[in-house]
Amino acid sequence: MNLRGGFLWLGMILLALARGSAQTAIPEAESLQVPTPARLAQIAADATRTGWAAQKDTLHQAAKSAYDRDRLAAAEAWLNAYKWSVIFAMNEQEWTPRWIRTVEQAGVNHANMPRTYQVRSQPLAAELAPETQAWLFGHVDFSAKFFALLQPVDCLPQVLRILNRLYLWTPERFQAYPDLALAIAVVYDVPAPPDWPHAQVTAASLPRGWPTPTTAFDWWVRQDQAGRTYFRLNRLPADELKFVVDATASFDDLEWTQVMVDYPLSLLGRAYAMIAYRTERIAHNQPVWVNGPYTLPSILGTGGICVDQAYFACQVGKARGVPTLHFSGVGNDGRHAWFGYLGPDQKWVFDVGRYAEQRYVTGFARDPQTWGRLSDHELAFLSEGFRRLPSYEQSRAHAAFAADFLLRGEYEAAAKAARKAAGFEPRNVAAWETLLSAEKALNLPPKQREGTLREAIRAFQRYPSLEAAYTNRLAASLRARGETSAAEVEENRIVRKNRGDRSDVSVEQARLNLVRIMQTRPLPEQVSAYNNLVDTLGRKGGTAFFDQVVVVFAEHLRQLDQRPEALRAIQRAQQKMEAAPDRQLGREFARLAEAMQAN
Repeated sequence: MNLRGGFLWLGMILLALARGSAQTAIPEAESLQVPTPARLAQIAADATRTGWAAQKDTLHQAAKSAYDRDRLAAAEAWLNAYKWSVIFAMNEQEWTPRWIRTVEQAGVNHANMPRTYQVRSQPLAAELAPETQAWLFGHVDFSAKFFALLQPVDCLPQVLRILNRLYLWTPERFQAYPDLALAIAVVYDVPAPPDWPHAQVTAASLPRGWPTPTTAFDWWVRQDQAGRTYFRLNRLPADELKFVVDATASFDDLEWTQVMVDYPLSLLGRAYAMIAYRTERIAHNQPVWVNGPYTLPSILGTGGICVDQAYFACQVGKARGVPTLHFSGVGNDGRHAWFGYLGPDQKWVFDVGRYAEQRYVTGFARDPQTWGRLSDHELAFLSEGFRRLPSYEQSRAHAAFAADFLLRGEYEAAAKAARKAAGFEPRNVAAWETLLSAEKALNLPPKQREGTLREAIRAFQRYPSLEAAYTNRLAASLRARGETSAAEVEENRIVRKNRGDRSDVSVEQARLNLVRIMQTRPLPEQVSAYNNLVDTLGRKGGTAFFDQVVVVFAEHLRQLDQRPEALRAIQRAQQKMEAAPDRQLGREFARLAEAMQAN
C-alpha cells in the first residue's frame, strides 16, 4: 500500500459519506470518560429508530471534547463509536466503486476476484443483525482492534457479513474468540490469489478456495479447546491470527500433521527439513509440482524443492495455531523459499531454511489481509511487538485525531496531533504521513518540510526500506529546488549504506537512480552509469541486481534498437557477477541474451 495513500483512506470516506442531523450533545463530563456499555446500548437503540447517520455529530463532538482535554482513552473510544455510526450508515452503492478503485490503485487485484459485484442500495448496517450491531458498537476494546486492523483494501461489506455470520452462529464462542473472528473476516473477505501461497503448483493440484467462515472458526476453536495449539488462540491478536487462518491445506491434512509431526514449538523449524529435497526437479527445470493433488502426506512421501518445504512447514505451524509466513527470495545465484513463524516468548523467527543453499539477501512474504507484500519494516514491527505497548496506544490515538483534523481542513491541529503521535512512538508511520500532509496543506516552505523528512529518516534509520522511501522524497524536494548535487548525495548514501547486509535496498535505489538517468541523460552517460553500477554493486547484488538493473537496462537498450550495446551490457554484468553457465543465474543470463537477439 502506498505510504501517502493508505493511511487517510478510511477517514476520507467517513467524512465524505457522513450525513445526518445533529442530536442532543453528550454532556461534557460524560464525554471525558470511556463510554459505558449502557450509553452505547442506548445510542444503538436510538439508531434503530432514527438511523445511524443521525448519531454521528453527537459522537464526534464527544470525541473532540475528550481529546481537547487530553483524555485519550475516552477520546479514541468516542471516535471509534463515531466511525461505526458512519460505516453503518454508509450506502453499499457508494462504498463499492471507491473500494474497487482503491484495490486497483494498490495493485492487489487478481484473477480470482470477481469481475462484477452485486451491489445493493442499502446501508451497510443492513448486513448486520441488530444484535450484531449492538455487540460490535458496544465493545470498546473490539472497536479499537477493528479500526487498528482495518485496511483500505478490505472489502468492508463482506467483512461485516462474515462477522455477522460468526456472531449469529455462536455468540458465546464469538465473544470468547473475537480476534479469531476478526482475523477470519479480514482474510476471507476476498478470494485468495491464484499464486497463493506460491505459484509452483497448479489450481488443479491445490484449489485456492477458502472454507466457510463458520467451518474455519469452529475448527480452530476446537483445536484450541482440545489443547492441540501451541498458543492459546483467544490470547493472540488478530494481526497475528491472520497468519494462522490463511491455511490452504485441508483440515484433514492439518489434523494429519498434528499426529505425524511432533516437534515442539521451539523445534518447529525442523518441519522444513522433513521434506526430502528433489534435486532432479531443478536439474530438469521442473519447478511446478506434477505429482497429483498437493496434499501434505503427498509432499512428505514424494519430496520436493524449497517451495514445497516452506509450504509444508507453514501448514504444520498453522495446524498448531502458530502464525507462519511463506518467504520467497533471491540471492547471489538463484531463487529460494523458506518460512518464518512466531516462536517461543512470541518472538518471530524469519529465516528457517533461508540459508539452506547460500546467503539469500532479500525475501518477501505476502499479507493475507491485503495480498500485498510485507515490507521489511512491517516484518520488523511484527517482531518488535511495540504495538502492544501503552506508548503506542497513546500514539495511535493522537494519530487518529491528526488524520481526522487533516480531513476536516484543520491543518495546524493535524500537525500538532501528528507531532504528539510521533513523540510517543517514532515508528508510527501514519503519524509522519499525516504530519507531512498537514505541512504541505499549510504551504510551509520546502526547507521546513525537508526538515521533517530528515526527522523521519532518522526515526526509521534501522528500517532500510522506510529510510530509503523518505530519503527519495527528500531528494525529490531538493532536486525540485535545484539542489541536484545534494539530492544525489542523499540517494548515493542509501546505496552505500546498504551494500552489505541489505544489498537489495542498494539495488533498488540503484535502479531508481539508473531509471532517472535513462530518462534524462544521453545514451553514453546512461551506459557509463550502468557500467559503474555493475562494477560497484554487481558482484554482491546477485539475482536482485540481475532482475532490477541488468534486465531493465538491456530491455531499455533493445527498445532503443541498440541490441549490440544491450548484449555488451549483459556480457559485462555476467562476467562481473561471475554467473557460471551451469548455475541458475547463468542460465537466466543466457535466456536474456537470446531474447535480445530475437526479432
